[in-house]
Amino acid sequence: MRINQSTDRARSTAARRDQIVAATISVLAKRGYAATSYDAICEVAGLSSKRLISYHFSTKDELLAEVLRRVTTDAAEAMRPAIEAADELPGKLAAYIRSNVEFIAARPDHVRAVQQIVFGGAQVPSEEADSAVTRLVALFEAGRQAGVFRRFDCLLMAVTLRAAIDAVAGRLVGGADPAGCARELIETFDRATRVER
Repeated sequence: MRINQSTDRARSTAARRDQIVAATISVLAKRGYAATSYDAICEVAGLSSKRLISYHFSTKDELLAEVLRRVTTDAAEAMRPAIEAADELPGKLAAYIRSNVEFIAARPDHVRAVQQIVFGGAQVPSEEADSAVTRLVALFEAGRQAGVFRRFDCLLMAVTLRAAIDAVAGRLVGGADPAGCARELIETFDRATRVER
């Protein structure tokens, strides 16, 4: 009986946290960073009290950090199948770009929420962004070692690719074609990384 109560409590807590995070994403995306207050989050989430937020997140920065973690986790999970299905490293790079652009196009509120957090100057840890760059560095280094990518600064290339994808996110909000943007980025970074024969 106690195990079931404990499991039910854990599920309830997880569900409430999910509800708060989803509402925060919505408020950030639609109203902006400055208007993302606990009152606004309660209104969107249908919560009766701000205490329900502070019970689960001790500070606003902790809540915003969870939003960042959740968005990057969702993106990684959406991208993983395409990247894993690609056979060669240049194919994995293309799959990374294409699937990331597809995620951005499919989840514009997620992207706007992250942009609002970054532009708002929130004091949140950047481990998730750092881990995305670290994964790209590992991909580029593996490609260089395999001789399919030319010699270049892998960290600089990774940061440049992330910045390019972030720029595309802004264009997609303005109505740009996701498939066309992905093709352009794939072509650009294929030319930037490939070994000249």
